[in-house]
Amino acid sequence: MNLTTINRAVIGSALSSIFLLTNVQAQEKQFDQDRLLKIDALIQRQISAKHIPGATALVLKDGKVVYEKAFGYADVESKRKMQTDDIFRIASQSKAITSLGVMMLWEEGKFLLDDPISKYIPAFKAPSVLKAYDAQSKTYTTIAAKREITVRDLLRHTSGIAYPAVFSDPTMAKIYEQAGVPSGIGTTAGTLKEKMELLGRQPLQHQPGEAFTYGLNIDLLGYLIEIWSGQALDVFMENRIFRPLEMKDTYFHLPLEKQKRLVSLYESRADNELVKVNHPLYEGVDPNFPKLKGSYLSGGAGLSATTRDMANFYSLYLNKGLFNGKRLIGGKTMELMLQNQLGNEVRISAMPPQPENFQFSLAGFALETAKNDYLSPLSQGAFGWGGAFNTHGWADPKEGLIAILFTQEYLSPYFSIGEEFQIALYQALNN
Repeated sequence: MNLTTINRAVIGSALSSIFLLTNVQAQEKQFDQDRLLKIDALIQRQISAKHIPGATALVLKDGKVVYEKAFGYADVESKRKMQTDDIFRIASQSKAITSLGVMMLWEEGKFLLDDPISKYIPAFKAPSVLKAYDAQSKTYTTIAAKREITVRDLLRHTSGIAYPAVFSDPTMAKIYEQAGVPSGIGTTAGTLKEKMELLGRQPLQHQPGEAFTYGLNIDLLGYLIEIWSGQALDVFMENRIFRPLEMKDTYFHLPLEKQKRLVSLYESRADNELVKVNHPLYEGVDPNFPKLKGSYLSGGAGLSATTRDMANFYSLYLNKGLFNGKRLIGGKTMELMLQNQLGNEVRISAMPPQPENFQFSLAGFALETAKNDYLSPLSQGAFGWGGAFNTHGWADPKEGLIAILFTQEYLSPYFSIGEEFQIALYQALNN
């Protein structure tokens, strides 16, 4: 190595050090480092109270990681400590990923948003709406729907399709159970074709477009992705979303070599004791479903992922359809996806409870708009959603923030940890 080469190496190293130092200093200016430690305090407090066994938290600011930590245990019994690359069941955070796949195919002209879904799945032709249910005879009467379900209805949860086991009207839950409609979350038996065509023969909870009712809408969209793309849902996701976004640990069913990184699932008892979930979540649903093989691929609740993978997913939205300089979806499509789709005429169902002036998009996200901005520290334009096993995530374009908090509890009464995480993060911003 000659002197010129040595000088270049020394200069290059010095410039690199200056860049790194400048980057660290910039991050420190963006956040009050002492106040940022309140995130640690709130998570440790939840662990000490035995509300959660552990958590991972990740925050990006303007594309740079400014906070990434793991706390507590991934498995209490074996004392396996939580790691930042551990894998969590993300449940309904799957919905946004499937919705992205739907809109990719919309761009390709596979369908129009206001197409009736019976155009692609004849079982949904001429839907009926529940009128009355007789619990004793387990029979019901119906009336004809005023119109058919559209693709837009599915994306914004206004179809009248409910959930069979959770977040559901008890009567609809009974009807679905009698018919053999699966819960979606954790389901492994059957196929999307079989179960979604069965769903098409059930009554709707209400008229299409009448209300936001959380349900199997996105599982149904997963089946439509298979029809429109000609691929199995997991293959489509891998080729079009996971690989391009470098979501290397996101799966419906984990490969054997990654199963040891799956975080155990717990439930918090009234006596403040955490107990590992070893019983079925719902009828026939094993809590270890990510480790099982299965033919039913739930686009609405079936994925497992890491915080890093979800941060990559959110970054696509902050970058208006670009990831690492490569366009996956159009910027105007992303703009449409993040517009509120619930007009004043749409009633918001009580299950799960939503805040007043709730706004929802085509992207599987709730929205922060001028209508509801007084409720949280999020900036107008922010968007995000959580999962039933106490996972949380959002992005804030105005602040350039992506924030992910993953824990793993079943039917947790402490879901508000996500809101506490928001407060702890925003109070540390130097604005």
